[in-house]
Amino acid sequence: MTRTAGVMLLSSLLIAFGFNQLLIPHKMISGGVSGITMIIGYATALNIGWLYFILNVPILIWGWRVLGVRFVGWSMFSVVATTIALQLIPIKPIVTDLTLGAVFGGVVVGFGSGLSFRAGSSTGGFDIIATILTRRRDLSIGMLIFVMNGAVIVALGLLTKNWDIALFSLLSIFTTGKIIDLIHIQHAKVTAFIVTSQTEALRLALLPLHRGITVIRTRGGYTDSEYDMLMTVTTRFELTQLRKIISSIDPKAFVNIVETVGTMGEFRKPII
Repeated sequence: MTRTAGVMLLSSLLIAFGFNQLLIPHKMISGGVSGITMIIGYATALNIGWLYFILNVPILIWGWRVLGVRFVGWSMFSVVATTIALQLIPIKPIVTDLTLGAVFGGVVVGFGSGLSFRAGSSTGGFDIIATILTRRRDLSIGMLIFVMNGAVIVALGLLTKNWDIALFSLLSIFTTGKIIDLIHIQHAKVTAFIVTSQTEALRLALLPLHRGITVIRTRGGYTDSEYDMLMTVTTRFELTQLRKIISSIDPKAFVNIVETVGTMGEFRKPII
């Protein structure tokens, strides 16, 4: 938990730094909920950090209902930490060139968001929406966020008629999406083979992950003892949560995790 909190704090600082020192000084936006708050902030002079927090609340409630308490709990932690960091880091440009601001702003924000995803959480906003959608469809989370954020950029261009800033913002969002995919690899699949003596307890604990589970009867070649092996296909993103569940139920379980080239048939179970 301490490690996760540290990663989330670093993620929040990187995102706030990218906003306040690379994007906001040039009136660029990051897209999504943060982009919407930036548009409102530029138009009304309201505090962007607090707007970011307020607009995230209904999305966090939706995420809590669909994705579970742990994921959204850390996402709320991230949103609060980012809000505070936005108040502490001064809005001051470190570069004067718009291209540098857009590209490196995207790199910094993408790196911060990617760290959050790897820790098993998100930065709130469209990250949560994208996570819900990628559980229903086998899509790249970074590119999905890019598409949703692109809609916000189009809205910015239509409203302000300043397509230079809008397109530089789009460049920043594209860079953010690519960096997230490099770090997070949401759509990369793995198969876990779990040999356990706590079959039923572990099976029930894994069901909330909404992945198919196959129970296979096995016999130890050395001990001649009979066990059950649970086989499940998941993604790298959910692997952290899978490991924690296994450790909490059966710390002595033998787990073999292998890369999965592809799948056929129903991979994703609809979320109830």
